[in-house]
Amino acid sequence: MATAIYPGSFDPVTLGHLDIIERTAQIMDRVIVGVLNNRKKTPLFSVEERVNMLKSVTSHLENVEVKAFDGLTIDFARENGAKVIVRGLRAITDFEYELQLSQTNRVMAPEIDTLFLTTSLKYSYLSSSMVKEIAVYGGDISAFLPAQIARLVQEKVKSLDKKG
Repeated sequence: MATAIYPGSFDPVTLGHLDIIERTAQIMDRVIVGVLNNRKKTPLFSVEERVNMLKSVTSHLENVEVKAFDGLTIDFARENGAKVIVRGLRAITDFEYELQLSQTNRVMAPEIDTLFLTTSLKYSYLSSSMVKEIAVYGGDISAFLPAQIARLVQEKVKSLDKKG
């Protein structure tokens, strides 16, 4: 059984992320979406909230699982028996960073390959940080996120406004 992981922070999960997950699910037998607990970032949503959001939007995909992790991606891949790490590419700037990362991973874990999928053209500009910034300033984010996720982002931003 060919297993791939698709790691990321997914804060929040966008339509671009979902596109990569759905396309990977067509290629691979098993896909594990790894929600990174990145200690360097201050996320809008907790790891548990992001896992739950991803489970909600991928529930139609029988071969997709969602798990939280911290630490090295290659360790997460090994723990889950994955031989492939999937990465989405939006632009050439993504490629330079992702190539460096995949080459480093390959040195550390030669048994694990990286599969690059280019995002669909309609999502090539899209990032979670851009969506959060639009939401903070009250803009319409409905074109960028699954509907239920857009509602959660708007609620979270409103609750943060009230606190501070």
